[in-house]
Amino acid sequence: MNAQSAEDLLEENWTTVIRPQRAWWDLRLGDLWRYRDLIRLLVWRDFVSVYKQTILGPLWYLIQPILSTIIFTVIFSGVAKLSTDGLPPFLFYLAGNTIWGYFSSCLTSTSNTFTANAGIFGKVYFPRLAIPISVVISNLISFGIRFGMFVVFLTYFMLSGSDLHPNLWILLLPILLSLMAGMGLGIGIIVSSLTTKYRDLQQLVAFGVTLLMYASPIIYPLSAVPANWRWLLLANPITPVIEMFRMSFLGTSSTAPLSLLYSAGFALIVLLIGVLMFNRVENTFMDTV
Repeated sequence: MNAQSAEDLLEENWTTVIRPQRAWWDLRLGDLWRYRDLIRLLVWRDFVSVYKQTILGPLWYLIQPILSTIIFTVIFSGVAKLSTDGLPPFLFYLAGNTIWGYFSSCLTSTSNTFTANAGIFGKVYFPRLAIPISVVISNLISFGIRFGMFVVFLTYFMLSGSDLHPNLWILLLPILLSLMAGMGLGIGIIVSSLTTKYRDLQQLVAFGVTLLMYASPIIYPLSAVPANWRWLLLANPITPVIEMFRMSFLGTSSTAPLSLLYSAGFALIVLLIGVLMFNRVENTFMDTV
């Protein structure tokens, strides 16, 4: 479409002009607000469809973290005797699983945006970024369910006399979730953009997420890592978020709140790169998917 044709369309009072090519930085984020009703419908679809036609339904949101926490408690605390900084092992692992689960679900669910939705993208126009954003929001609902379960267990252990110290750092929870959402969305849409040409990456996502989990202080505290290896965990931008989550609700951490600035910087950079790549691939992905 040439410039003159575009001007003619605008003179005919068209509300939207779809052009085949646009610059990397032309993100059209305003379209996301105009399509907010669609995002709302996608959020509900993503949340309901996960366990539709299952026997236990939404209870799986609770069963999965409980089972993984029990396994961690038996293997890493009972058998391997790993330290939990004096905290009840079950609660220690449940805290890590709760906040980590939100990040991992955001990353894995957004990493196949183009390949999983190629049929829809090829038939109707809407801001493609609405799909991964709806996934992040729907995962926030599932996080709320898991977080409610975590609060129940936290209350139980506190009433049982465990040495726990929830504090005002709890107010940082929205920031912690924003950081996890930004990193999960950014990395996820980068992988999604690359998998339109390199399908092998899609097979490596689950493996990579598992490796990243073991490189994060989920099954062990940062204080238990030898000093000569601690820098490796501190280089992981997820480490400050997990440690501050435990600090907020359990009262124990080996990092300072200012370390969240590193996580915030990483989240902003990876999100910006991801959105730019997503915007670029969006123009031509139907030719390669």
